[in-house]
Amino acid sequence: MRDSVRTAGDNDPPVRRPRLDQRGTLALVKVSTRGDYACRALLSLALHPEQTPTSVRDIADRTGLPQPYLEQILLALKGAGLVRSKRGVNGGYTLARPADEILLSQIVRAVDGPIVAGDFGEPHADGACDHEGQCVLLSVWAHVGDHMRKLLDSYRLSDITEMARGNQPWPD
Repeated sequence: MRDSVRTAGDNDPPVRRPRLDQRGTLALVKVSTRGDYACRALLSLALHPEQTPTSVRDIADRTGLPQPYLEQILLALKGAGLVRSKRGVNGGYTLARPADEILLSQIVRAVDGPIVAGDFGEPHADGACDHEGQCVLLSVWAHVGDHMRKLLDSYRLSDITEMARGNQPWPD
């Protein structure tokens, strides 16, 4: 029973631990590359809060992200009101609001849309499923998506910035 733990009651069945991938993260739910890149770009802006805008090239150089893809991501972040841009020789991007007012969930949603465990639809309200077990699984996937949203809501960009600077512990 390597993947299970005993609960407090003697008669309770073992509780299954979530399956983790080789990096120790839940294998069920993934943040897309686009979501990761968006978070990395905003983290770079938060780590370097200069008064002048930061060019896409500088963000790409600091983060190691491909510049053409980063440009698309920054446009989506601008559309979501997370960054501002300035054109011209001294142009570039700045955070549109303080880092402590930006949630990780907002960043991911800006580039990926709603945070869900999958696009499977809603369970039937009356429990009458078209296919065996379908409603139960749809409910589980919705529950997993809710937990992921709540977890991402618990991190502000300022928290991640302080972790990157070594001023706050990394998550367990």
